[in-house]
Formats: sequence, structure tokens, C-alpha cells
Amino acid sequence: MKARTRTLIAAALVLGIASGPVVAHAAPVPVPAGVTAPLVPAPPNAVVLERAIAGPGAGHRDATAALVRVGGTSGSWRGSSGVADIVTGRAAVEEGRFRAGSVTKAFTAAVVLQLAAEGRVDLDRPVRWYLPGTVPDSYGAVTVRQLLNHTSGIPAADGPGDSFEAQWEHRFDVTDPHDQIADALAKEREFAPGTAQHYLNINYTVLGVLVEKVTGTSYEEAVGRRILRPLGLRQTSFPSRTQTRIHGPHNRGYQAIARADGSRELRDVTEWNSSDRWAAGDIISTTADLERFTKALFSGRVVPAAQLEEMFTVPAVKNIADGKDATMTAGLSRVVLPDGTVAWGKSGGRHGYNTGIGATRDLSRTVVYSVNSTNAKGEDTNPVVQGIVMAAFAE
Repeated sequence: MKARTRTLIAAALVLGIASGPVVAHAAPVPVPAGVTAPLVPAPPNAVVLERAIAGPGAGHRDATAALVRVGGTSGSWRGSSGVADIVTGRAAVEEGRFRAGSVTKAFTAAVVLQLAAEGRVDLDRPVRWYLPGTVPDSYGAVTVRQLLNHTSGIPAADGPGDSFEAQWEHRFDVTDPHDQIADALAKEREFAPGTAQHYLNINYTVLGVLVEKVTGTSYEEAVGRRILRPLGLRQTSFPSRTQTRIHGPHNRGYQAIARADGSRELRDVTEWNSSDRWAAGDIISTTADLERFTKALFSGRVVPAAQLEEMFTVPAVKNIADGKDATMTAGLSRVVLPDGTVAWGKSGGRHGYNTGIGATRDLSRTVVYSVNSTNAKGEDTNPVVQGIVMAAFAE
């Protein structure tokens, strides 16, 4: 693959995985019959990757630490930089745990698809069949598949507000998913089910409750029994409803706050209750565990082949946020490159932590990162994240 194409892949991945839906349309490059070439044949470029993570630290504007793993059939690379905390300045913990945010959705989707493979969930059956009295008749027949690919039309539940300060004031609040669902479904639907896409956590909150109803156990136990323990993801866990700390070795997260005099404060946001995200975004993990999960998922060792296709199938609708073609699938996001190359991944953002997993479907290239961003919930892609993803696909 040529350098220009590789750069285009990296740029699209940064946009598609790290910050939101983006699609580039082009005809695929023909491959001779009988020839199956790896989508990314070159090994990771260690020099470029080292340069990409050279900046983070206590005085860096955008990130205090970075943890990266790049792999695939052509080779692998791993690295870390920055500090574990800005008070002591000790080196970042390479195997540290972190809040992976919406990467959780890939785990939730995988469990639902396993249940579908077992015949315990029908993706085309209305959600109210499994959760009677939950979805109002006025919403129409919202199906399980429409929750998975964010085409349900269910609006977001109310929260403390979009500003950091509003969320900071409520950082220790304990949120019940059933209350969130009731709040969201008390509103009018955003659109008729299946006619548009809107990426919202509420879809996966409902799926978490559905998993509990079908399995007869907690959502956390269902994921643990079906994914975490079979794959040996020993450093991956879900916080309890009231837990605010990250247990085990970890790098502390910070949010940059502007002061009145023009200077800035790095406020420690490591301790936070994430019950408002639950099945949509509260998993805690490591780059090693997420890399193992990504490889197992894409290779068909987590979800059977027939159901796995749901994770690589984008609904033929528009995204209501920008009117562009939808890119979200069941738990992942698609990026189509100018030469026809397709990459898939999922990002997550919790205050103090930006996380991402991504890969080509043939696993010739995988990338997992955790960046302690100083504005992890900002609208723009963190420059360190952008540099890492671009470096992961550089020659």
C-alpha cells in the first residue's frame, strides 16, 4: 500500500474511530482472482510511533500520558509515554488500567449477538416483547437490531448538562438505568424506527437491561461469563454501581480548566461514578486486554460468523447529526478509504481518558490506545490520538 493511501487510511481512522462518523466513497481496487493480499502488509513503523507518543507529560497541553499497542499479521509494536500523575511525575504505567468509555458498546453488542446465535434473542423482534411496558406503542416496533445500530429513534435521557462544570458537580451521582430508560421514553421519538441513525448511549442502556432479562443475571456477570473469563481478560472489569475509583495500577486522568487570569488548572478527574454510562460506557480495561479482545472478536472467536456480520453491516440510512451516510454498526464503526480499504473500530471518551480499538477486518493491522487527554470529551480529535492513529498506519 502506497504512503499516500496509508496516510488517507490514518486520517479517516482518526475521524471515523476517534471523533465520529465519516465516510469516503470510492470504487475498490480490483484484486486478481485467487489472490488474497493483506490490507496492510508493512510492519508497524517504530520510529514514527515513538515520535507520535514522545510529547505527553505533566506540562503537555493535550495529554499527560499515552499507552499504545499496534499489531497485526505483519508485526507488532507497543509503547508508553508521559506520567502516571502530575504531582510526583513518575513514569506512566504501561499496563495501567483506564476507563474505556464507549468501547464498552462492542462488548455489549457481542453478548446480544451471542444470545441471538443461541436463539434466545431475535434481532428483528420488537424490544417490548422482551421488556413489556418499556417502549410505548407511539414509538412503533423498535427492534433489537435497531438498538444495536442506533436506528431506534429513542432520544437521550436527561442528565446534569453538557458543560464540564455541571457534570463535575454531579460526578458522584448514582444513576439507575431503568430511570434513564423511563426518562428517555417519556419523550417523543426522534424519528420512525429504522429510518435514520443517531448514536446515543440510551440504545445500549436498554440493551443492558435486555441482557439481564434474557440471561437472568446481571449485565456485568453476563459479560464476564461470556467474554472476560473465556478470553482471560483479567484486567478488565465493570465498576460497581457506587464505585468511583479505578482499582489497580493506573494513570490518573485530568481535565484542563481555564482560570480567570488566562492560566489553566489540570483538575484530577480520576475518581468519578460512571453508572450513568453502564452498558454503554463504563468498562475499565488495559491496552493488552483490549488488543486481545479485538483480535478474538474479528477472528470469530467471540461471536459466531453469521451474527458477527451484524458488526460489519451498516444500515442504509442517514445520520441525523450531519445528513451523511450512517457508519455505525452493532458495536463498531466503519471507515471506507479512497482505495476501497475498510477499517472498523470503536472509540470511547470519559473525562481524563480517550480510548480506541481498531483493525482491518483481516487483522493485518490492529491498534489500541489509551490517551490521558486533558479535554477527553471535547468536540475536536485530541492531537495525540490523531498522531498515534496516523503513526499506526505509516510506512
